[in-house]
Amino acid sequence: MWRSMRLVEQLREAWSAAKATARLAIGLPDYDAYVAHVRAQHPGATPMAREAFAVERMEARYGKGRSRCC
Repeated sequence: MWRSMRLVEQLREAWSAAKATARLAIGLPDYDAYVAHVRAQHPGATPMAREAFAVERMEARYGKGRSRCC
């Protein structure tokens, strides 16, 4: 019983790590990591909403009003 519970936990951890790696590989920002960082490092600050975070990250990556491929 305990072995199967441990296996399930290990699979969850592996899946989370795989998702994070895939997001980094294709350039998708990790909102949950951002929120955890803000709460841990800036306790008085309010994290941006998910939509605002996505817009800010895309602007930081590609620039505002311009597009680039490489």
